Amino acid sequence: MAVLELKADVTLEAVPALEDLLAEREELRLIVLEDQISGRVWLMGYFESRGDAMSAWRDLVGAADTAWAKIEPVVRELPDADWKNSYKAHFKAWKFGRLNWVPVWERETFVLPVGEEVLWLDPGMAFGTGNHETTRLVVERMVKFSDQCKLGAGVIDAGCGSGILALSAVKLGYREVVAFDNDPEAVQVGKENAALNDLAGRVEFFVGDLVSGLAGRKAELVLANIQADVLMKHARGLLGAVAPAGVLVLSGILAIESAQVRDAFGAFAPDWTADTRLMGEWSDLVFEAPDS
Repeated sequence: MAVLELKADVTLEAVPALEDLLAEREELRLIVLEDQISGRVWLMGYFESRGDAMSAWRDLVGAADTAWAKIEPVVRELPDADWKNSYKAHFKAWKFGRLNWVPVWERETFVLPVGEEVLWLDPGMAFGTGNHETTRLVVERMVKFSDQCKLGAGVIDAGCGSGILALSAVKLGYREVVAFDNDPEAVQVGKENAALNDLAGRVEFFVGDLVSGLAGRKAELVLANIQADVLMKHARGLLGAVAPAGVLVLSGILAIESAQVRDAFGAFAPDWTADTRLMGEWSDLVFEAPDS
């Protein structure tokens, strides 16, 4: 059976609004794929017929009023044996510090440098490549903290998605890593990705939101890669989950939103130290708790 690929080029600037629209409409047939190395972004999906593909496209653009919605997508037929591998050309291995993120199809050829760790990625439709700036910002913070004698720290990954940050934390040597998401399917994918990396049972994955998931929990390192408005709404709860002298890493924040988010969290944590970095149009925010 042939599979139809729908593919449309979009700009980096359109990605935040497009991702919000997909989430708002709970559109599971289309995904945003971004290649950080080339700077290109595509809206893509795989369908059994051209009619299904164009129906999904029309449903989405009918709810949008932006430039990308006025382009015409390319729909082409892929042989059944090839379509699941069609995305491989877009994704390459990358590393930061001692952590390597490598596509699983390179498992037989990749040579791991001595003293380093690898997390195998199967981007497909679920795991992603970690190339998005919001994810990279968090990973780079985790690597640096692990190098600064915070190796034994416990970790909470709030809104874990497919588990890429939580599993990276295990590879870096963090202990007692817990991860939750309000989407049961995301939690299941996280468990499957743990198994892919021989890490089954090393992360406590569970279904929860930013209230139930944090209730009664504290960790030295709390991660939240979530959009800015949700972060600000739950500022008190996220700060409350950080152990004394611990660190809260926030991402998913547009650079233009950084000051607003910083103020919202600073209102609840006036004696915490704060730091921020920019990567493209995105920023992170890091708050470090006092000793007591």
